[in-house]
Amino acid sequence: MNLRQLTYFIAVAEELHFGRAAERLDMAQPPLSRQIKQLEDELGAILFNRGRSAITLTQAGERLLVRGKSILAQLEDTKLEVRRLGQGAEGRLRIGFVGSATFGILPNIIKSYRANYPEVNLSLIPMNNAQLHRALISRELDVVFARPALKDPEFLTKELMEEKLILALPDIVDTAGRSVAKLERLMTHNLILYPEYPRPSYADFVLKAVENAGFQAPLRIWCMDLQTALGLVAVGEGVCIVPESVANAPRKGMKFLKIEPEIARTALSLNYRVDEQGVHVQNFVKLAQKVARKVF
Repeated sequence: MNLRQLTYFIAVAEELHFGRAAERLDMAQPPLSRQIKQLEDELGAILFNRGRSAITLTQAGERLLVRGKSILAQLEDTKLEVRRLGQGAEGRLRIGFVGSATFGILPNIIKSYRANYPEVNLSLIPMNNAQLHRALISRELDVVFARPALKDPEFLTKELMEEKLILALPDIVDTAGRSVAKLERLMTHNLILYPEYPRPSYADFVLKAVENAGFQAPLRIWCMDLQTALGLVAVGEGVCIVPESVANAPRKGMKFLKIEPEIARTALSLNYRVDEQGVHVQNFVKLAQKVARKVF
């Protein structure tokens, strides 16, 4: 039994008339009758009681009608699901990101993606650059936000934004109303750095920027992520050099100052595998770039 024969049978079973069924199927009646007879022979069951003035379904025919409709409905559902997956309208997308991305453009991108593709399930996983690199290589993630980028010939990188570095410091520090920090004043505070490992990391980028500006970092306090670093700043353990977008989310116990002269800029990038053919990733990358252009 094939799907064409099943379609023919359902048409006859619903019309209970070979002529009307043939017209509905846009075919001649004799070949339709032959197809139904072949189906009965193949199944070893009579499907229709053929009377002089009417036909009716046998018990076998009634059962096949119920099951046949269910099979065709499941087939149509499957075709629709596969089509929507192929268009990126359903499915899943696994997104990795550095913690600082949540203060900048990432929320806008996620909000826009959900608005355009509400049926796609999103997994959002915070990691440092080294973890993001490993997860992208092992295909545990589909696309990642890194700072500034992941260097690998197997990856494609799209830079989304560039921003200055600023200083996060405890609000108990008297800045005399200043909105600008001088690097030489850093020498009187502990410098909180993250992540402690693996290295090199964003911490090394900060240390290099400070040293290139002609200063040696004071006593260093190491932690594993941005949120912990900000928590340490808030309780007065020291200061931290962070991307400018971090100031977008005011936090109790700290304030932010610009650093002048500017010591460095940091970029946020979107990274994915060169061999990535999935439409979900392609849609996400296009939308992320569109949002970035609009915002910046």
